[in-house]
Parts: sequence; structure tokens; C-alpha cells
Amino acid sequence: VIHSDDDIGRLKTESAQAAVHRVNPHVEVVRHDVTLDSSNALDIIGDYDVVVDGTDNFPTRYLVNDACVMLGKPHVWGSILRFEGQASVFWAEHGPCYRCLYPDPPPPGMVPSCVEAGVLGVLCASIGSIQVTEAIKLITGIGASMRGKLMAYDALEMSYRKLNVRKDPNCAICGERPTVTELIDYEAFCGLVPA
Repeated sequence: VIHSDDDIGRLKTESAQAAVHRVNPHVEVVRHDVTLDSSNALDIIGDYDVVVDGTDNFPTRYLVNDACVMLGKPHVWGSILRFEGQASVFWAEHGPCYRCLYPDPPPPGMVPSCVEAGVLGVLCASIGSIQVTEAIKLITGIGASMRGKLMAYDALEMSYRKLNVRKDPNCAICGERPTVTELIDYEAFCGLVPA
């Protein structure tokens, strides 16, 4: 939604900053022109109060979750594929984290990428709007957060379902006896490179 054909070849951070400034030139955009990884995630995420995560791959999803848990940050998550989307708020200090819902990544190749399966473009706006609403509610302290809830959206049926998500006492990072105590190699964890 924020990028256009004119932005092909530009850094996404650069084109996003330009698009935000077209809407409101007074917004301060802090760009991070780096790949988020285990060596920099805690430093980058540590500077923010709320993380809004629209990443499109499993290694980064687990990395963002784990960094948010370690830093005690709320994690507003969204995901889309084909004609469906999901959104939730994970905040381990007050409920489940992403790993409580998805303890293990799917085997490599089981879930097609957006490039392979496609995505209905308006889902970016649909799920993104839910995420922004949740972030605003967290920042302002108004309304009921989606902590402990998963919103599942089916665009073909134009239906929303809200499911309860419980904190997993055996969760590898936020459970009673965590086994993940530092950021790991998430490519290996997701089976994308030999462990």
C-alpha cells in the first residue's frame, strides 16, 4: 500500500519514508537500513515502546517475537497469504507470545511464500488497519487489547473469527522454564540452513 511502481529499485525504508512524508511532513521517520537479525534486533527493538510486525517470513517472525519477549515489549503481529489474514497482540508479561500460538515453524516448503501463492493486495490494508488500531490502543491505554486473541480474516467469505490464545506454560521463551534465553540462529531454527 505504501510502495508504488516508481519505487522499484529503492530501499523500502526510503520509499516508505517518502510516502509518510507526503501524508504528513511533520512525522519523524527513523529508518533502519539493515536486515534485522540476532546481532542487532535487541538494540533496534529496544528503542521502541510497541513493535508492529508485518514481516513476511518465519525466521524474522520468531526473531521479532523472541526479542520482544526478552525486552518486555508488546508485539502487534499480522500476517497475510492468498485471501486470508491473521492479527494478534502478543505481550508475554500480560499473556501469550507468538511461540505460544506457533511453538514450531512449519517445515520448509510446507507454507508457500507470497511470491509462490500470491496475496490479495487489499489484505495489507485490512490487516494493517487492525494492527495500527491495536498499536494506538496500547499507546493510549484505551479499549480492549487483542492480547490473548487471534483475529482470523477470510476475505473471500468476508468473515472474521476471534479465537482465544492461551499462554503456554511450556513455551520455549515465555514459559515457566524457558529454553530460549538468547537470540538464536533463526534461519537454522526454521530449517532454512543446516543447524
